[in-house]
This record gives sequence, structure tokens and C-alpha cells, in this order.
Amino acid sequence: MAAALVRKVPGLLRPLVSCARVAKTCQFSTMTRPAATYWAPPAAKACVPTYCGILQRVAPLLPSLGLQLSRNLTYFGLRKGKKKSVRSVPKRFMRLHCGLWIRRQAGYKKRLWKKMPARRYRLRQHVFCNKTQSKLLDKMTGPFWKRRNWYLDDPYFNYHDRVNLKV
Repeated sequence: MAAALVRKVPGLLRPLVSCARVAKTCQFSTMTRPAATYWAPPAAKACVPTYCGILQRVAPLLPSLGLQLSRNLTYFGLRKGKKKSVRSVPKRFMRLHCGLWIRRQAGYKKRLWKKMPARRYRLRQHVFCNKTQSKLLDKMTGPFWKRRNWYLDDPYFNYHDRVNLKV
């Protein structure tokens, strides 16, 4: 990957030329220095070459290196002051009344023309989430999605109540 990145960004592995009084420019983080700003050396007479690590050189080019994942969970909404659910959770998952969550297989819509019929059948099946995932999904949804719903001819009716199962 590094070789491909070097080919795309010429001069990536060359040392930075910086001035002696501002040699601290190599110790930066992606949070304090925007990726779009570039530093130009002031006067060439007082400059010495400074070598920086490859990670520090590549960090402004790859914004995902320093970012933290977030779930966009709102604890207190502005209108009613209630906890809001993460919208993608009810779209992608379904909560059974016993506390388990089910989901579709990954890639069940992708490139079906090249998959064998047996594999397409397996991809149509639902998968249970494990205990850790179920707890996390419970934290990401509000009480509305945790209540029991009664549907006529519910295909999941037999799965809502489980015996001898601790979640």
C-alpha cells in the first residue's frame, strides 16, 4: 500500500525541508493541523533538512487515521429532551422480544448474477447477533424499538420467545 501511495503522491518519502527555529513542525497531529494547509520554508539560508516519520508524513493525506468512530447517539433531543435512536439500527436490524437482534447476511443484494443458487439462498437467511452486539444495539435504540409488537401472521412469531436463554 505504501508503494502505491508513493507513486500517487510524488516526493512523499523525501525529507521535509524546514527551518531550524520551526523544526517542531514534524510533531503534529491530524487534529491540530488541517490537511489542506501546507507549510513553506521561510528563508533558505537558515534551513536544515529534518527527517520525520512516514506516519507523520502520510497522516494529513489519510483523514481516517486520526478519526474516532462515532455512533451519533443523541442522549437528549432538542424538542422533547428524550434519547434518540440511531436511525440505521432499525433499518438494518430487527429486535426480537427475547432481546436478540437479527440481521440479513452481508452482501445479500450485491452481485447476485455471479453467485451460485445455493449461496444466494444462504444469503437470504437471517443471522442472530451475538450477546455483545445485542447489548450495543440496545444502547443505540430507545424504548420504542424494545417494546413488543403483535403482528398478524408474523413470520418471526416462534422466535420472539426463547426458553433457557440469557442475554
